[in-house]
Parts: sequence; structure tokens; C-alpha cells
Amino acid sequence: MLFSGAFDLPWWGVALYALGLTHITIVSVTVFLHRHQAHRALDLHPLPSHFFRLWLWLTTGMVTKEWAAIHRKHHAKCETVEDPHSPQILGINRVLWAGVFLYVKEAYNRETLERYGHGTPDDWIERNLYSRFAVLGLTLMGLIDVMMVGIVPGVLVLATQIVWIPFWAAGVINGIGHFWGYRNWGTEDASTNIVPWAILIGGEELHNNHHAYATSAKLSNKWYEVDIGWMYICILEALGLAKVKKVAPTPRFTEAKAVDQAVLQAVITHRYDVLATYAKSLKRIYAEELGKLRRFAPNDAPVLQRLKRWLHRDERSLCETERADLNKGLAKSRALHTGYSMRAELVSLWERSSASREQLVRQLQDWCHRAEASGIQHLEEFSRRLRCYAA
Repeated sequence: MLFSGAFDLPWWGVALYALGLTHITIVSVTVFLHRHQAHRALDLHPLPSHFFRLWLWLTTGMVTKEWAAIHRKHHAKCETVEDPHSPQILGINRVLWAGVFLYVKEAYNRETLERYGHGTPDDWIERNLYSRFAVLGLTLMGLIDVMMVGIVPGVLVLATQIVWIPFWAAGVINGIGHFWGYRNWGTEDASTNIVPWAILIGGEELHNNHHAYATSAKLSNKWYEVDIGWMYICILEALGLAKVKKVAPTPRFTEAKAVDQAVLQAVITHRYDVLATYAKSLKRIYAEELGKLRRFAPNDAPVLQRLKRWLHRDERSLCETERADLNKGLAKSRALHTGYSMRAELVSLWERSSASREQLVRQLQDWCHRAEASGIQHLEEFSRRLRCYAA
């Protein structure tokens, strides 16, 4: 009797049942809580919107306002002491294994909820049921599981549902997603893409892509990346139940032209693609300069070789010893020093919020002129490509 329910399933059938339920929860988090509520990347029809709210109440007990507010604060204060869950500040083990406790702690911060929780559901059912009786939802879900697969399997399924989001979202995404993986874009934070096939966690595995284009409804950027959450959004949109508001911009190119406000705007819009392309140019300059030193000054080559690990990092993120080694390596190559310093100048174009558009255009014109007159082939080629960006 302890194992009997409406469906007499073998152990693997119970496992599939649990995976099916947890997958719905993952989709609810990534589509509703994350892309719709926290970032407004898409609009949802009331039917799927309320289904997701109901399902999250039944399976997680999470309050929409709390989740959206904590996540928005994470973006606003990323990798600082005010970030609710940064492994760069708190350590990977604490975030990975105790991320849920960091979430609960921040959920009690009324200032966070008031400042970052705007625009989330505040209707009668949210105030009087979902927010007030979070445990009731989990209790009802437990009863459903028991009726479906029996007492013992049902309790095990409910336990799996309860720990699923705290581990994968609060632990893996917030922890590993800022600690280990690959990066498509040089964002100022430490975000990474964990794997390119974002299926298990609904697309959230592509975390660096998300931090680069936070308001994009689509988290995959490269041809080999798979975002299963985007697949569900496309299905909902085809059914008239969703409307995508924004996706990451795709670079467009024309013939090289003189730098004007249109070119400036295109460069700023596609700044992450600009930086990724510049990184490739800098890598080619580094390879050529290292080859020259190995041939003509072999004693200096090891100094330049150690430079590789810091070459693509902002100097401000380096400690004093690393900065000293960086400067020592750059001193061995005029071309590499020029390429590295001009990258910082390029980044300043979209960091100088106080400069007028006319000033920024003149700065970009001057940057391109110096790059194309530098005598450094890869820098000249990059500058000509830069002038091809179209808004």
C-alpha cells in the first residue's frame, strides 16, 4: 500500500515522473520569473503567466516579487559586497551548497524588495494566497504526488521537487555560473557559460550570454549553443500566448565609412562583439610578438609568455603583483603595449557617460586614425572593420 498510487509505476517510471515535474518547474523559472518578470524580455498572455505562478507556488513556494527583486539586485550590484550571491565575494562553496540560505536571507531585506521588486504581480490571489501561504502549495503538491505514485515514492518525488530549484538555480547558476566555464563576452562581472547545450536548467547555463544582454529573451548567441527555454518561448509566441520584446542585437556590416554618430551608435550597441573581435586581434599580435622574441631575444620571451593569462583582463581587476608583471611584459613589445592600451581607450567610449555624442565621435575618429597609422597590421584591420559596423 505504501507504494501504490493512481499509477503503479516501476522505479524508472517514478524517476521520469519526477524529472517531468521538475522540468516544468525549470521552464517556469526561466520563462516566467527570469525572462518575463525580472527582465521584461517578453510579454506573456495571462493564461501561461498564471499557470507558471500557480505551478511555482505548488512546487517551490517562491514569491515572484522576492525572486525578481533579488535577481535584479544581483545584476545591479554584481560581484560587489552588496551582491546577494557572488562566489567571487562569498566563495564558491558557500554559494554552491548554501545558495538557498543566501536567497532566504535576502528575501527578508525589505529595502531590496521595495527598491527592486516593482512591477511584479500584486493582485488578490498573490496577496491572499501565494505570498501568505507558501507552505500550503508544497503541501498540496505532496498530496498530488502521493495520490499519483504512492506514499513513499510520492514523498521522494516531493523532496526532489523541493531541492531542485535551490540546488540548480541558487547553487549551480549563481555559483558555478560566476566561477567556471567559458565566456563569449567580456562583461565586467565574472559570469560564465557553463555548457553550450543549455537543456537541463532551461537555458540558464548560458549565464555569460545573459549578463552581456540581460534583457534578451534568447540566451543563446553562438550557432552551436542551444537554449531550450527559447524553444518554449517560440512555441508560446506561435500560439499567440507570448510576445518577444527584445533579443541580443546581431551585428550588421556595410562598407567601411568615416566615423560619424551612426558608427558610434553601432559600436556602442555591439560593444561586446567589438571587444570579442578585438581580443582576437590582440591574440594575433601577441603570437607574432612572442615569435619575434623567441627568434631574436630568447631571454625576454618567458616574460612575454607569462603575460598571456592577463592580456585579456582589465588592468583594474589585477592585483599589484599581476599588474607589475603585466607592465614588465608589455615593455618588451611596442606593438603589444599599443594594442593593450588602445583597448582601454576603446572601452572608455561607452563608459564615459558625461561626454557628449559629439565628443565621443571625435574620440572614436581619433582612435581609428591612430590605429590605422600604427603600423600594426592586425590593429589596422580591426579599425577598418570597426568602421563597417551599422546600427
